[in-house]
Amino acid sequence: MEHGEQGPLDIHQYIALMLDQMAGIAWQKLGLHPDPVTGTTHPDLAQAKVAIDLCGHLAGLIHARLDPADQRQIDNLLNDLRVNYMQRT
Repeated sequence: MEHGEQGPLDIHQYIALMLDQMAGIAWQKLGLHPDPVTGTTHPDLAQAKVAIDLCGHLAGLIHARLDPADQRQIDNLLNDLRVNYMQRT
């Protein structure tokens, strides 16, 4: 491959992207980030819980493949989401 050219993403990279997107949705459903369409916040804790649980599952699928710094980053993200959820319930 030429310099800077990458092959196709593998499934674990897609899972990492999905985790990032789902975490963003979780923050929105917690009411801490605005909805990108309306620009307003609409907390929905039931949906936030589903999003947070899915983040945990996705993280479990890739955790062992990550370097320690990325593992800590994901662990901290999940902890922050869970703590914020608990504070609101």
